Amino acid sequence: MAGNDAGGVVTYSLSGANFGYALMIVLPLLTLMYGLTQEIAGRLAIVTGRGLADLIRERYGVRIAILIFIMVLFSNVSNLVVDAAAMKVAFELFGLHGVWIPVAFVLTILTLFLVVTKLNYQSTQRIFLFSMSLYIAYMISAFKTNPDWLEAVKAMFVPTKELWHAETVLTGIAFIGTTVTPWGQFFIQSYMKDKKLSTDRIGFAKVEAYLGAILSNIVTFFIIVATKSALFDHGIKLTNGEHAALAIKPFAGEFASFLYAFGLLNASIIGLIIISLSTAYVFTELFGYEGTLDVGYKKGKNFYTLFLVQICVASAFALSPFISAYKIAIIIQAVNSMLLPIIFIFLIKISTDKGLMREYIIGRGRVILLVLSGILIVCASIFSILYNFFG
Repeated sequence: MAGNDAGGVVTYSLSGANFGYALMIVLPLLTLMYGLTQEIAGRLAIVTGRGLADLIRERYGVRIAILIFIMVLFSNVSNLVVDAAAMKVAFELFGLHGVWIPVAFVLTILTLFLVVTKLNYQSTQRIFLFSMSLYIAYMISAFKTNPDWLEAVKAMFVPTKELWHAETVLTGIAFIGTTVTPWGQFFIQSYMKDKKLSTDRIGFAKVEAYLGAILSNIVTFFIIVATKSALFDHGIKLTNGEHAALAIKPFAGEFASFLYAFGLLNASIIGLIIISLSTAYVFTELFGYEGTLDVGYKKGKNFYTLFLVQICVASAFALSPFISAYKIAIIIQAVNSMLLPIIFIFLIKISTDKGLMREYIIGRGRVILLVLSGILIVCASIFSILYNFFG
């Protein structure tokens, strides 16, 4: 469910508020794509005992490894800026202003650093699971808006007229990039590697991957329902979505607005932790440093230092008055999506290597689904670029 970080919440909110249920129809396919990529990454980690970045470096050399790291670093820091900017919004919605916002940032960053460096893998996982359970706030918020549930479910299978707008296509690309993220492919494999599972647990990992994808997009469903019912149905477009929680108030009540703000803060914190860990995993795997949550700061100094530096840099950008999470989110998530086909190529080539994967190679059906997903993303991206330049 890590795909529902603050960047995801922002993207889904803008979708519901500006296009209604137009992108609901993407959810079933997106859930399959999300589950499939997580399953393959988990399988690679269990069979090889190594992260994706480590495998790329070994099989394709240092030059390719450096290019991959630069790509991941750019993508991840951009996403972290969105998460940090969204956290700033959440603090403002809770009544913090002026100097108290930087103070809240410092306290939050110190807390996150202590949690990650002092706790082992198992304890950190429990915190992640608890934090993700708090996404129920969006479900409650959706119910408070009194939506037409039949219309919402129907929209997942029957296209609405808003789907055929060019702006919707760009948001749809962002939809993919904020759910099936480039950083997510590296994170899940490195995180699964830390679990130290044996090959007889591949079936369990598969169930976990698809269940996580389903739960993640259930949350997405409720975010879209909440913003569509409270905003789109009343003609309120979120050109500056930082006031989403405030805009919900008149139609869904004070409590729903509070839940949205609380959910945004929770999603921001989850994103800051997981995306920063993703970059740290990639860096240590590519360049041969110690990188795991099961070692302390002294032994994993490079791993934890990079984790901290990323959050600090992103927070510095986010505290600038010129950065708006809701203005940059769609573009950043769309760029994420455009990077995915590159990651898919490595996933396919490595997971179909019999010498490495033995009897655990992925089947032809999964390869075809990944290839088709990549082609779909490329075509949609080309359309979006051509529209923005010539439309």
